[in-house]
Amino acid sequence: MPIVLKWGAGLTAGMNALADLRLQIEWGADEALQEEAVDRLAAPLPALPPRMAARPVVAERAPARPVAAVLEPAARPSLTPAARPSLTPAAPAQRAHEIAAGCHSLGELRAALAAFDGCPLSATATNLVFGDGNPSAGLMLVGEGPGAEEDRAGVPFVGASGQFLDRMLASVGLDREQYYITNLIPWRPPGNRNPTDQEVVVCLPFLLRHIALVRPKILVLLGNLSVQAVTGSKTGITRVRGKWQEVTVPWVERPIRALPMLHPAYLLRNHGAKREAWADMIALRRALDGA
Repeated sequence: MPIVLKWGAGLTAGMNALADLRLQIEWGADEALQEEAVDRLAAPLPALPPRMAARPVVAERAPARPVAAVLEPAARPSLTPAARPSLTPAAPAQRAHEIAAGCHSLGELRAALAAFDGCPLSATATNLVFGDGNPSAGLMLVGEGPGAEEDRAGVPFVGASGQFLDRMLASVGLDREQYYITNLIPWRPPGNRNPTDQEVVVCLPFLLRHIALVRPKILVLLGNLSVQAVTGSKTGITRVRGKWQEVTVPWVERPIRALPMLHPAYLLRNHGAKREAWADMIALRRALDGA
């Protein structure tokens, strides 16, 4: 039996039931939600009488017990060091440091990272993003972390920001045969989110060992995260970019000259900052030329 949706008399006057139903279907009313139509023009139902306010229920308070009776000797928690849970990433970070220290080549370091299970990012990423370029060139660039394109390819800086960085470096005569590039975080965080402090602490020993094995003459730190992790400074990138620093790296006898620069992803979002980036590129070129 067909369902007829009844509207008010002002809308349905002069229409037959079939035309009324067709109009409602055209307007999107193609499903009946109740067995009978609601008459919107009918007089409202009388209001229900107000409910009596419920009396608050006051629970009887139990007599106070002394603290010593609440914590009986057998039920008191143990305060021995073995019973305290660890609340810091010191354990995985220490293990990362020990593993990194035992690597004596880039191949060993890459294999150690691939087998490392102390960082949860390794379980969610598609590929380990280790490094690319010429490790003997004397120039090393360190970014923050891989994005989606880098995660798929397993190569750092191949997405939009990486291609922009390639053009920037090419403008001063540099290609990937003349520098080596890697990231602080070797696995892509889910959804390109920022890495947590714990993830940075765990990944940092591998990066420092990476730098020590490459032993660059000049280190370029791209972005706020890599600058703060390597230098230990909390100053923002916009205040330190373009200012040469001496960076101390474990396993390296002498400090390394480091130049903080704006990350290319930041430059793609903030075109007005490209002037500062160009000035930094000129400073890098002069340093490479020994000027």
